[in-house]
Amino acid sequence: MLVKTFSAAVFGIEAVPVTIEVDVTRGVRYMLVGLPDAAVKESQQRIESAFRAVGLHWPGRQVVINMAPADIRKEGSSYDLPLAVGILCASEMVHGGRLEGMVLTGELSLDGAVKPVRGVLPMALQARASGFRVMMVPAENAPEAAVVDGIDVYGVTSLGEVLSWIRGEINPPPVKVDMNSLFNSDGNRYDADFADVRGQENVKRALEVAVAGAHNACMIGPPGSGKTMLARRLPSILPPLTLEEALETTKIHSVAGKIDNHVSLMTRRPFRSPHHTSSDIAMVGGGTVPQPGEISLAHNGVLFLDELPEFKRSVLEVLRQPLEDRVITIARARMSCDFPASFMLIASMNPCPCGFHNHPEKECTCAPGMVQRYLNRLSGPLLDRIDIHIEVVPVNYEKLAASTSAEPSATVRERVVKAREIQARRFAGNEGIYCNAQMTSAMIRRHCHLDDIGGRLLRAAMEMRGLSARAYDRILKVSRTIADLDGSETIMPDHLSEAINYRNLDREGWAG
Repeated sequence: MLVKTFSAAVFGIEAVPVTIEVDVTRGVRYMLVGLPDAAVKESQQRIESAFRAVGLHWPGRQVVINMAPADIRKEGSSYDLPLAVGILCASEMVHGGRLEGMVLTGELSLDGAVKPVRGVLPMALQARASGFRVMMVPAENAPEAAVVDGIDVYGVTSLGEVLSWIRGEINPPPVKVDMNSLFNSDGNRYDADFADVRGQENVKRALEVAVAGAHNACMIGPPGSGKTMLARRLPSILPPLTLEEALETTKIHSVAGKIDNHVSLMTRRPFRSPHHTSSDIAMVGGGTVPQPGEISLAHNGVLFLDELPEFKRSVLEVLRQPLEDRVITIARARMSCDFPASFMLIASMNPCPCGFHNHPEKECTCAPGMVQRYLNRLSGPLLDRIDIHIEVVPVNYEKLAASTSAEPSATVRERVVKAREIQARRFAGNEGIYCNAQMTSAMIRRHCHLDDIGGRLLRAAMEMRGLSARAYDRILKVSRTIADLDGSETIMPDHLSEAINYRNLDREGWAG
């Protein structure tokens, strides 16, 4: 008897439907075709043991299974459940009338339990797009799939529960998720706050500007000056995710297996902080089956690189193209995948190997030329793509011991959200453009007009510091963001001057 069950395969962050055709006839052989990998081939042992756990047996006949389309490689253990159900229905041990219009996914344990798998959200989106009405997933993955409207999601814990549902013995309600309460309850809670940071008002201002326009920023300062502390409080002033951004972010983390069980949707912008020993592939993604790397896991959020010069040169150089294109393409012999990579790069670094160059009190012990050699670990093209370079100086005792409270993150976030709303109205109708950092050259000419004083000021800065055309565009983008924070329609000379002053590493003589 021929029976079809349905599942999905994930490539990149998208899924494609997979039809599992099971034919049980006379004979004794077992054949599984359709480009299955080793994990799919090993499913026979897991399925046979799961059958025994629910009081059933492997059919004593020939079982031929085709996984269509046959030219797409099937990877992983998520096909265990649809394979098992297909075999039982094709051998007439179970009547499969309720399988019509249903997508199944899940890994089977030897005791018949259904274990969670990766990439359930892309599968659910694909199932809805393909016209399926019902989806059966592991119970741990059910909240994740249930965020997709228009499809009934059932979470199951065992093969026996699945069979009881197919037989009509149980009829549990589908899993539902209240999106409004989810966003309102969890999206704005943070343990760290800018109010914890004493002093450093100029650095806080620079980070506020960076977040308001999604600009890249680098903090340079001696050890203990608060660079990491400030960076780890950035999520508390980031604007909330929109539903579209939340879905896309959750898809990436679901495919990578980084989403917590029982979490239906990511409601906070990601903050990724990879160690400086990370490899190229860990940063950009890759592998035989391409998986997202750190830059994609930071999509719609922040990628924080602490001790920037300590990263391998090759790792830093692979960031250049994603910083411009906001997407990374992983090409392999059989396939290529596009992973989104629209992130804010926030970096921190010491000014020299000993860490005390330009320190107001401590003397730098580095030999002549060492400061420049240390900075030369960072290529000019990479620094050119960082909009804001801000110097962080140590905080003195008086500020640390002051009883006055600093401005809380909630207040800063309100200004950031207002600036982002201005940008959203400005770029309405431009697909993929949401903030000033994403402006194209044509948009810069349209939205970043300078008066005569501003033009002369920028020209003088370009000539004195030898700035590139890319740095020119970045300064205009940052000045546009500063004007948005002030609620100004035009870029004033003081907005432009502040943006120019955020290019510390371009200042002549900075490295001594």
